[in-house]
Amino acid sequence: MSTEVAQSESRRIQRIALPLPARIELKIDNNVTWNEVTRLADVSAYGAGFALKRPLKRGRLIMLTIPMPRQLRCFDHSEPQYRIWGVVRRCIQLPESETDSQYMIGAAFIGKTAPQSYFDNPATIFEITHREEEGMWHIVRASLEPAGPDDPPETRRQTRFPIPEQVDLEILDPLGNVEATETTVTENVSAGGAALFTSLQIKPGSFVRLKCTRNGISIISIVRGRRLGEDGLIRLHVEFIDRFFPLEGIA
Repeated sequence: MSTEVAQSESRRIQRIALPLPARIELKIDNNVTWNEVTRLADVSAYGAGFALKRPLKRGRLIMLTIPMPRQLRCFDHSEPQYRIWGVVRRCIQLPESETDSQYMIGAAFIGKTAPQSYFDNPATIFEITHREEEGMWHIVRASLEPAGPDDPPETRRQTRFPIPEQVDLEILDPLGNVEATETTVTENVSAGGAALFTSLQIKPGSFVRLKCTRNGISIISIVRGRRLGEDGLIRLHVEFIDRFFPLEGIA
């Protein structure tokens, strides 16, 4: 690579503090989509940082729509809006007094289209393998991926343990405030998700927080499904976002 090309590439990789408006879209599953409008904290040709009111799980794919400067684009240079796919690389909770948003997100751009495996299951978790010279980041399916409520046990990468763990379930509004709570138990639990009984009216795509008094943990989660069992009791299927469930001592 020549010195001139190397310097140009370095400028494209360098993150620029550019507060552009951005629309972030996440598909919870094939039926539920969530989006939020925010402003970028920084951006390069290959990634961006921004704050959101709700967390995003590392490895999830998102669609970003940005009025990106043309010199930072890798395609669609004449379009007014730059629509690009990204993979979430970090999600850090912010101090309450710092901003109205609660989570700082870092995303790496992967290109104009998403892999077919994403469209087969939008909850698929991906990881970065490499970035080609002057190209986008390449991704593959991660070794661990969340299981949906209808996924057969043999397709799950994380073992579900049929353990009745007592938890406090909190429904969160878009600002992160608690709308309703109840104390319940899990029907089964894995490192990345759980099924639990509920009497609350919660729709798929809602954000909830699980608190386990036994070990003092708190986990932000997304409701992936809701079903009525043969015993007449409602189960929620949730995917953990900001951490894994500690199975030591119960599995």
